[in-house]
Amino acid sequence: MKMSNVAGFWVRLGARLLDGLLIGMVVGTLVFLFQLDTSSQAVQTGESVVAALYFVLMPVFLYGYTVAKRVLNIRVVRKDGTNVGFGTMVVREVIGGFIYGITFGIALIVSAFMVGLREDKRSIHDLLAGTYVTYDRPEHWE
Repeated sequence: MKMSNVAGFWVRLGARLLDGLLIGMVVGTLVFLFQLDTSSQAVQTGESVVAALYFVLMPVFLYGYTVAKRVLNIRVVRKDGTNVGFGTMVVREVIGGFIYGITFGIALIVSAFMVGLREDKRSIHDLLAGTYVTYDRPEHWE
């Protein structure tokens, strides 16, 4: 199946930044309300866990959308156009993030170029998980 209406670099970057701001505001509010020490390992680990859960679970339950992706009308789908599942999102976000980390960000830079230059706009984490990002809406939303 041919991938359709693929989303490019800038809209994907914008969605990731907006989602990051949203997560930061939620965590920041909790830190403020509970007077937590932001330099503590527990707070930093908690923020990482919240972000990982957000990026894995939101697309599973919201047909490939996160909050920012919904605002920008893009979503993650499997290569065949079907909705992503939990395993797919774990590979995409957790394993992909691990690869970016162990390469000290070099693979992330390569991925940015891949999204900018490849015709299918797929990055390393998309190739690993068999996904792509599209402007197409879920079928039931028509």
